[in-house]
Amino acid sequence: MPSDAPLSLLGGLTAAEFLRDYWQRKPLLIRGAFADFESPLDPDELAGLACEEGVEARLVEEDGPDGPWQVSHGPFDEAIFSELPERDWTLLVQAVDHYVPEVAELLDQFDFLPRWRLDDIMISYAPPGGSVGPHVDQYDVFLIQGLGRRRWQLGGKVSDDAPILTGIDLRILERFDVESDDDWILEPGDMLYLPPGWAHHGVSQSDDCMTYSVGFRAPSADEAITSYADYLGEQLPASRRYGDAGMTPPTDPAELDDDALERMRELILATLDDPTQLAQWFGRVMTQPKYVDQLAPSETPTDVDELVALLQDGEELLRSAGSRFAWRMLDATHATLFADGDGFHCAPALARAVAGNAALDAALLRHEGATELLAALVDAGTLAWPEEEEE
Repeated sequence: MPSDAPLSLLGGLTAAEFLRDYWQRKPLLIRGAFADFESPLDPDELAGLACEEGVEARLVEEDGPDGPWQVSHGPFDEAIFSELPERDWTLLVQAVDHYVPEVAELLDQFDFLPRWRLDDIMISYAPPGGSVGPHVDQYDVFLIQGLGRRRWQLGGKVSDDAPILTGIDLRILERFDVESDDDWILEPGDMLYLPPGWAHHGVSQSDDCMTYSVGFRAPSADEAITSYADYLGEQLPASRRYGDAGMTPPTDPAELDDDALERMRELILATLDDPTQLAQWFGRVMTQPKYVDQLAPSETPTDVDELVALLQDGEELLRSAGSRFAWRMLDATHATLFADGDGFHCAPALARAVAGNAALDAALLRHEGATELLAALVDAGTLAWPEEEEE
């Protein structure tokens, strides 16, 4: 998509303007971002999803039977919803895009951002007064009003050590001061973008209120360092160790001197400073599936000849719900396709096609190594035939 094309999704801003002025900098309210928006699923369907095994769901009651801001985790029994009060509670269902294709299609609207940065779409339902309290997230989020009306109040950017309420399973801020101009009621199709660290509070204003939260992945520094160190550790030979050839006799044998520290520092930095390894790790970590157990690996290896025959007969493979892809050039003729936390070396055009939105059909077979790559992805559960994906 051209970065200079105005986008109605961004209120007429171009992608370049949004990324320059708002992304990770300040909030943006877009009225009518989705014209004539119709929620792909209704409250009863969302509640039904929250009752299914394996679906991550939470119920937040502001005045629960066991105390304020009580959080219960799914899967839920259907009867629980008939026992809830008429107001002041919220149902949160994570990764609805993994289960409802019409919800997953909303992600295509955000192709002005790297696809591998997208995490999932959480949907919240609330009767009047429903809320999860004033809080702050450490990732970017687009809040799309899907049904009913919700009032959003913002409290500005808060520090990492802002005090939160203790003793509850929510990160609710102890103090929330509303910025006078940042107080809006969103209607269906309206959207609010919030950068990381921005305090916000949303309260349902109608009988049926549904909000779609498009969240983004942002590994923390401690997670990244630990993960990268583990990845490198698996690649390094045991012979790569601390060494001190040519050192001078120590003044004090018990002293840990500056020269020793510098030798250790050089060993660590030389190990870490490898752009190729960094790219291979980063591609894998950013395509890790949100729920590993959602993948359904093949019980038997894929018959390559049968795969080719099906594609040539007009069948198409599908990307499994929740699967994640990215790619990176290695050199002029080779690339790495990253898929669900693994890496596959292949032709750049093949990597781009599989990681993108192109149909996975017989046209892929013209690329060298395509049959082996497609078979491996089917075996891993990353790709599937239509009938398998519908099961």
